[in-house]
Amino acid sequence: MYFIKPADPHPITPAKAALLGLLCLIWLGTGLVGHDPWKPDEAYSFGLVYSMLQSGDWLVPALAGEPYMDKPPLFYWTAALFARLFSPLLPPHDGARLASGFYTALALLFTGLAGRKLYGENRGWAAAIILVGCVGMLVRAHQMITDLALLAGCAMMLYGFALSQERAIRAGVLIGTGMGVGFMAKGFIAPVLFALTAALLPVMFRNWRVRNYFSSIGIAAFCALPWLTVWPLLLYQRSPQLFADWAWTHNIGNWIAYAKGGLSEDAFYYLKSLPWLAWPALPLAIWVVWQSRRRLAQRDDLQLPLVSFAVMLVTLSLVPNIKEVFALPMLLPVALLAAASLSTLKRGAANALDWFGLMTFALAAILMWWGWAGLLLDNHAKITLWLKDYQPGFEPEFRTAPFVIALIATVLWLVLAWRVGRSMRRAVVNWAAGITLVWILAMTLWLPWLDSGKSYRSMVASLKHAMPVQYQCIGREYLGEGQRAMLHYFGNIITRRDPGHRCDLRLIQGDKLSRPLLDETRWEKIWEGSRKGDKGEHYRLYRRVES
Repeated sequence: MYFIKPADPHPITPAKAALLGLLCLIWLGTGLVGHDPWKPDEAYSFGLVYSMLQSGDWLVPALAGEPYMDKPPLFYWTAALFARLFSPLLPPHDGARLASGFYTALALLFTGLAGRKLYGENRGWAAAIILVGCVGMLVRAHQMITDLALLAGCAMMLYGFALSQERAIRAGVLIGTGMGVGFMAKGFIAPVLFALTAALLPVMFRNWRVRNYFSSIGIAAFCALPWLTVWPLLLYQRSPQLFADWAWTHNIGNWIAYAKGGLSEDAFYYLKSLPWLAWPALPLAIWVVWQSRRRLAQRDDLQLPLVSFAVMLVTLSLVPNIKEVFALPMLLPVALLAAASLSTLKRGAANALDWFGLMTFALAAILMWWGWAGLLLDNHAKITLWLKDYQPGFEPEFRTAPFVIALIATVLWLVLAWRVGRSMRRAVVNWAAGITLVWILAMTLWLPWLDSGKSYRSMVASLKHAMPVQYQCIGREYLGEGQRAMLHYFGNIITRRDPGHRCDLRLIQGDKLSRPLLDETRWEKIWEGSRKGDKGEHYRLYRRVES
């Protein structure tokens, strides 16, 4: 890199590196096991993994026996392998969720390596810790979702781009592999991000117009070729119709139809949500860009994250489906820019962020302990009554191991917050430690309460108990993908499309205000129910009345 990196007055010693690595490991491992697949994303993702394990067909993703061609299957392959590897030690859904930890670990690793390459030896840990502290990573990094594989692929590409001016072969392999991983996780979005970033860097900044860079781009395209072709070719050989369903219906054709409709209000969604999702990294990133605004032409260490962030923001804002979880790749360049700001951040601003984080997480921890104790003791406080009303039927019980873990985590956080030395890294380390504490409390003290409201286990058991022993098939109406997946997993219940109402059972999803079937001469309601506390999803099972 051409920009001379300033010396860090507070180098990271091996002991500090070990503690930071332990913090990342604790944050990463907490919450990966110990609960059922949660609605909405985990439910259908695990449904695809479970169908793969049950059928043995690893080529065509299927949901409850029906092809589901929304995305390529790399994440589902990885999750299925983890589920098999850790069986019978862990239930299938917990084993499969370890794939999320695997891909998140890769994202942290390559983000740290990119930060080290761009900003100096001591900035790798800073970039990883800042990514850990981003609010948008807290829940999503521990869920069974394909976006984490895309996140890992994008982090690999960023590290490859950081190397591309000096080590063409290594950079090309990393960029191509990262693009391939992203493609096999989420489809065409990763190649689009690669192509735009690779083209814009040399167009906008002359520092990137060097032979090594262009060589690395050519090597990247060559290395990505197997990732981009093998599975699509195998899928086409299996079924041209399924290939067209994946490539056109769910991807290219969907994008073209969306583009014809013009810009929608959702295109500005990420501009409104990023200040929250990327907190506290985004203010730090904005600061370093503003401070270096007159030197951007010379600072290629800022050019890469800036261009990649702009490409991600514009591209992801113009796709048909816009959701908060799709913003995860944008956190990578924001974390890198935030790491660059640590050497220039004024002490007053760093201390303000530090104290804000300490007060925020101290208050959050107090509220979480207080609310948990209120539920356990049934103290009839307003917050306790609200919590019980939100999850009706939940019966709290004291569990020793989670209580001890939560207590130890709280004490360690207090010690860490008190003992961390004065430096510009203090604020981001304390923030990451605080967000880890909140997550540990949620996954220990509050996990039974959360699982009670997000799991389909009890609802499916109730439905299964009410079903007749003998039936031909179950037709479904308005039933979502996640619900179909959990019916298959918890109850071995397979539903199918039945427009002609030829099945002798009908399962209808709606809400509590939905009108029941009026044709009582042909259909008899034999069961009605929902998940605990869920007022938006209600289910009714009908049986055909014999003439």
